Amino acid sequence: MNRRPSRARRGPESDIDVAQRVIGIEASALTVLAARLGDEFPKAVELVVRCRGKVVVAGLGKSGLICRKLAATLASTGTPALFLHAAEGLHGDIGLLARGDVLVALSNSGTTGELLALLAPARRLDLPVIAITGDLTSPLAREADVALDAGVAEEACPMGLTPTASTTAAMALGDALAIAVLERRGFRAEDFGQLHPGGALGRRLRPIEELMRVGEAVPCVFSEATMAEAIAQMSGKQLGVTAVVDDRGALVGVVTDGDLRRAMQARGDIRDLPVTALMTAAPKTIAAHAPAEQALARMEEFSITVLFVVETDDRLRGVIHLHDLLRAGVV
Repeated sequence: MNRRPSRARRGPESDIDVAQRVIGIEASALTVLAARLGDEFPKAVELVVRCRGKVVVAGLGKSGLICRKLAATLASTGTPALFLHAAEGLHGDIGLLARGDVLVALSNSGTTGELLALLAPARRLDLPVIAITGDLTSPLAREADVALDAGVAEEACPMGLTPTASTTAAMALGDALAIAVLERRGFRAEDFGQLHPGGALGRRLRPIEELMRVGEAVPCVFSEATMAEAIAQMSGKQLGVTAVVDDRGALVGVVTDGDLRRAMQARGDIRDLPVTALMTAAPKTIAAHAPAEQALARMEEFSITVLFVVETDDRLRGVIHLHDLLRAGVV
């Protein structure tokens, strides 16, 4: 791969100057990378989407670090994947390759001996090979079924030796591959949450149905009820609200503490009034499969603390309170 010679230093640069130069070179490399994407990229996406086994991402050195990232990104977005250290592969780890897998081999030069040595075993197993390389004339690119060009005009290192722009380009190309596969497979936030049950991310993506209150814990009255019955539900369930449902169990309205206060100020004794006279129709709701962070966002948007959970036909399924989200660590 041809690179421009390193530029002569014209004088001392400040740390900020150096940082801006490095970031500028790497940003330029990514702009060029995006512009030259061609037919090879969708071919690589198709190979990964059609993979019936796992995606094995192999590399060495700094390329190996990028491979670890790519394998982790694929695995976390629904594509079984793992990293194979090219050198370790020649000492037994190559046994993890199996029919139905796809091999993604990453080398900037495309001449890494340990990586090239993995190609023959991959061929014996009929594995498709995707190369990510900075040199499309290299042995790796020539032997691959699909070769993705991650070449850069120059490294950010003033000596042109330390992999910088080239590693940035390779990582970005790997991310692009993983996200394109994600979108082709229709991977959703709910799917992501199932693969990330731990930590803050997992808590935010937990489905509402795992956190909501159900059954007797849900304050609810039928539309024929009086306000006395509604008040009893609100007091007993201690959520400051009650659902109002029709004969099918579909949610038709809610009554809140605020509704009670305003009605009592205006009308005095309201216990014998029908609940439908004071309820708020078309209340804010959420689906059971929605992530917890969506419930929090809706509560913040509408300045409320409770959401009723409904089925697609509006039948009441449960309720979730802001305190439930707090206890789950979503907030």
